[in-house]
Formats: sequence, structure tokens, C-alpha cells
Amino acid sequence: MSAREVQPERDDPAMHAAAARALDLIGDGARVGLGSGRTASVFVRMLGARVRGGLRVSGVPASGATAALAHAAGIPLVPLSENDRLDITVDGADEVAPNLDLLKGHGGALVRERIVAGASKRLVILVGAEKQVRRLGERFPVPVEVIPFAVGPVTRAIKAAGLRPGVRMDAAGRRGLVNENGNLTLDCALPAPLADAHAARALEALLLAIPGVVDTGLFLGMAERVLVGHADGRVDALLRDGVVG
Repeated sequence: MSAREVQPERDDPAMHAAAARALDLIGDGARVGLGSGRTASVFVRMLGARVRGGLRVSGVPASGATAALAHAAGIPLVPLSENDRLDITVDGADEVAPNLDLLKGHGGALVRERIVAGASKRLVILVGAEKQVRRLGERFPVPVEVIPFAVGPVTRAIKAAGLRPGVRMDAAGRRGLVNENGNLTLDCALPAPLADAHAARALEALLLAIPGVVDTGLFLGMAERVLVGHADGRVDALLRDGVVG
């Protein structure tokens, strides 16, 4: 488990409500991508209870912590296959824009989360209402995963682009936190939240063009729907086409 990936708050009604709604999307025999982080962990535990009740699924976890949790919950795990796409991935997010663009990666598993989501027919995101923002970057910096050898020049290039990058540190605060891929994360503060979808895509392209950058926390145009849980148990379903269900 990474320093940022913590155990779920089991008594959070918003998380439970969103996860319960996501369970309704899981059919018998489904191949399910399992995200990482607090809300995704709630979903994994609830899916495990369904499996123990007879639901047949197989899961592909996006992190070692999720793999351990899924195994303990009784969910059969399988590797990503060349021939079969996953039916659905359920994950969380740090920020959700009105057009369902996402900011992810503060749990430390953004590359594997993107791989699992990209191998899926559908990406469903679970969040609490506080994760909704008008513009990406309102609440969090943009995580950028970097090969350690390239941290110096990548940092210089990101600063030249007007962002303020800082190496994510381990729990003791003494050294850079090395993730499951053997890489480091630069948390890049923006001078201002991203103005619109075009600005988000321009920033993503700029960052990915820097040699040594592996990926960013900008997950743009990927989510089919976002399930927003509320403390009173309500769930808003936000769909990519703008329909609210």
C-alpha cells in the first residue's frame, strides 16, 4: 500500500451509496477493473460480498493494495488479456469537471489506473459531492509520473511551462516516494485552474511531450458516467452526454 492509499472510511454514507449504485452495473460473469483509493476500496469490499453471495465476476486490480483487498474479499483476480476487454472499470477521482474530465493520481496509482480503464468498455467513477469542481485544478495540483533518471530535466521543463512542481515525498518526508512502477511523482501546482476542456488537453499534450514523463493525472474524455454520492444516501448519475439520471 502506498503512503497515499489509505483504508476506506467504512461508515461514509456517500461512498457507500455511490458504490451500491455501481454494483447495479455489474452483470454476472463480468470482467471488472478495480480502481484504487478510498472510494474504490469501498466498492471492492461490497463487490466481494456479492461474490460470496453467488455473483460470478473476475477482477483486474489497478494497484497492489487493491489486489490484496480484492483477494481478501474473495474476488477472483485475472491478468489483463490480449484478446478480451474488461466489461467495466470502477474507480474514484480527485476532481470531476462538469464535462466529466477528471483529475486523478493523488493515491499514487495513476498509470495502472489508466491502463485498466483503457482496457475497459466502460469507466464509471465514484465520488462524493465535494469532488465536483467548475474547473480542473481548483483543489489539487496535477500529478505527473516521472522516470527517476529524468526528474531534473522534467522539473526544469515543467517550471518553464509556468507550473510549480514538487517531488511527492515518502511518509517520513525524507526522500521521494517511489511507486509500484519504480517511478516518482511530481505534484504540479497550476498558476490558475484550467480554463476549459481545451486548456486541459493542451496541458496534457505539453506534459506528455517532455522526455521522461510517463503519464499525468489528467484523465480526459474517459469516464462514461460519474456517480456522485451524498451524505443522505442520494446518488446523482452524471453521464458524458450531459444527462443526469
